[in-house]
Amino acid sequence: MIIIMEPKASDIQVQKVIDFLKANGFEIRFNRGEIHTVIDAIGDKTTVTPGRISGFDGVKEVKIIREPFRLASRDRKPDDTIVEFSNGVKIGGNNKPVFMAGPCSVEDYDGLIKVAQAAKESGCQFLRGGAFKPRTSPYDFQGYGEKALKFLQKAGNETGLLTVSEIMDASDIDLMCEYIDVLQIGARNVQNFKLLHAVGKCKKPVILKRGLSSTIREFLLAAEHILYNGNPNVILCERGIRSFDSAFTRNVMDIASIPVIKKYSHLPIIVDPSHGTGERYLIEPMAKAGLVVGADGVMIEVHHDPENALSDGKQSLPIAMFKDVMSRLNQLTEKIHYEKNCLSANIG
Repeated sequence: MIIIMEPKASDIQVQKVIDFLKANGFEIRFNRGEIHTVIDAIGDKTTVTPGRISGFDGVKEVKIIREPFRLASRDRKPDDTIVEFSNGVKIGGNNKPVFMAGPCSVEDYDGLIKVAQAAKESGCQFLRGGAFKPRTSPYDFQGYGEKALKFLQKAGNETGLLTVSEIMDASDIDLMCEYIDVLQIGARNVQNFKLLHAVGKCKKPVILKRGLSSTIREFLLAAEHILYNGNPNVILCERGIRSFDSAFTRNVMDIASIPVIKKYSHLPIIVDPSHGTGERYLIEPMAKAGLVVGADGVMIEVHHDPENALSDGKQSLPIAMFKDVMSRLNQLTEKIHYEKNCLSANIG
C-alpha cells in the first residue's frame, strides 16, 4: 500500500501510522516531500485493510499497489484456468469457446426437450434453465423448483448436454448438486457472501454472473470468495450492468470487461448477451463481439414459444432463429479458434 499523508500532517500523526504498520508486520519505506509525506508499506494486506489506515488522522489517501483478488489474479497464477468436465468438455485457455442455451425458466418437459435437442444439434455443450427464479416482483413467476431440476436432468441425460441452473440459497446446495452439473450464481447474489462461501466448499463448477452495478474489481472479489473457500472451478459471466439509459437495451453489456479480466485474471469468462441487452435482435451481434474480444463461451436464452414464456420471452430466441444464429456463431468460433491456435504455435 502507498499512504499519502495530508500536507499539514504532523510528525506525530505520521509516526502513529508508521508504528501501526510496523506492529502489523509491514516493511516501511518513508519519503517526506516538500508538500506530501508518502509511506510505502510492504506486507500482508489481509491483516490491515486500507480502510483501517484511512481512519488515522492526517491520512489523505491510501492506494493499493497489488490488486486485492489474490487467488483470482494472474500474479498468483499466470496460466489460464481450464474448467474440465467428465465428458471431456473444457472451458478456458486455448480451448474452443463453448455454448450454453436454454429457457430462462423451465416450464415443462416437452418444451425443454425441444430446446435441448436444438441446442445439441447446433453444437452446444450445455443446457441452461431456471428452477428457482429471483424476481423483482413477488407476483412474478418464481420457478418450479425441484420439478424443474428433474426436467433438466432428464433432458441433459437424453441429449448428452451438461446442465446449468441458478442457485439462490446455500440451503439448496445438496438438492442442486443432486441434479445439476454447474451451479450458477445470478447477478443479484454476486455479493451474497454466505452463498459464495457455500458454493466454494462444494465440488461443482460455478458460473458467477456480474452484479447489476458491480465494478470489475468487485466482480473478481466475489470470485475470490469462492476460490478462497476451496473451489477452483469458477467461470465468470459478463451479463451487462445497469445504466441510466433503458430505452433501447435492458442493460449495458460491457464488452471491454472481457479483455480487462483476461489481463488481470486467469479465470475463464463467458458472455450472456440475452441479459446483456434484453433484445432478441442484439443477441447475435453482441455474442459475436464477446467472442472476438476473447470470451470463452456464450450463454443464450432460447424458448420453444417465446410469446408465451413465463419469464424473459422478449430476450429469448425462438428455436428456428436460434439455429440460424448458431450456424453463424459456429463459423466465427471456428475461425477464432484456428487463429488463436496459429498464434500460440508461432509464439511457441
